[in-house]
Amino acid sequence: MTSTDRGGTATSPAPGPGQLAGLPRVPLRHHGRWISAALVIVLLALLARAFAQGSIEWSVVGRYLTAGAILHGLGNTVVITLCSMALAIVLGVVVAVMRMSANPVTRTVALGYIWLFRGVPVLLQLLIWYNLALVFPTIGFGSFQARTIDVMTPFVAALLGLGINMSAYTAELVRAGILAVDRGQIEAAQALSLTPGQIRRRVVLPQAMRVIVPPLGNEFISTLKMSSLAAVITFGEILESAEFIYYANNRVIELLIVAAIWYLVVVSVLSVIQHFVERRFGRGFQHTTRRAARALARREKENEA
Repeated sequence: MTSTDRGGTATSPAPGPGQLAGLPRVPLRHHGRWISAALVIVLLALLARAFAQGSIEWSVVGRYLTAGAILHGLGNTVVITLCSMALAIVLGVVVAVMRMSANPVTRTVALGYIWLFRGVPVLLQLLIWYNLALVFPTIGFGSFQARTIDVMTPFVAALLGLGINMSAYTAELVRAGILAVDRGQIEAAQALSLTPGQIRRRVVLPQAMRVIVPPLGNEFISTLKMSSLAAVITFGEILESAEFIYYANNRVIELLIVAAIWYLVVVSVLSVIQHFVERRFGRGFQHTTRRAARALARREKENEA
């Protein structure tokens, strides 16, 4: 049986499943994929060969990888990262709530805070905090006064510089997560006579965390790498420790490779932790998605039958 198109021309019928079953199957050939993979492998081999033949004393790298000064600097790097992100999360949540407030003064202050600390480079903020004693020789409240130079140590300056800078970004992440929660969820909670605090704690934040956690994990890793800037204000993190050693033995590249290896190790550990945290907060969404996919597959099979 033939069919006609819109112009009235007769066309051949479409082949049925039985007719297609007898045709030979021709596998797709991805020539470009194989060529690009071969080029990447060749480039990686050339890069590895260059590093292997370069004037790098790999024995020095292995010897200093577990040196006491390097491990001490690594500990300082992890500590300043954890403390900075804790400060950033606390300040970020507060600023996000202020940013969404109906009070125009509070909202404007939050906007100014985000604009200021996102606009000024991190290195410049570190230098300002570290040299705050040039502007305020003493700081305190009432009768309690202390010299700023004694309070604003390299650790405190790094904590404030990194933590406050990251809090401006964290505030926008938290705000985006809260806005991603469906308005109907909040209205349903209000219908159950929940207080605004209970709604925020039991309804909004648990659902917003699924949106907040992935970018927040990336900010955590960025803060870890950004902590290397604290070497400028003489904070003893891992890069500062590596610099002290290569000033003495003149093995610059080897010590920088040691620092890079430890950064990669810590970032890898944080990436694994981030993966499991994302799975923890995305459980309900993943189960819903799987159920919907199974229902769609079941419906397609029923239609085929």
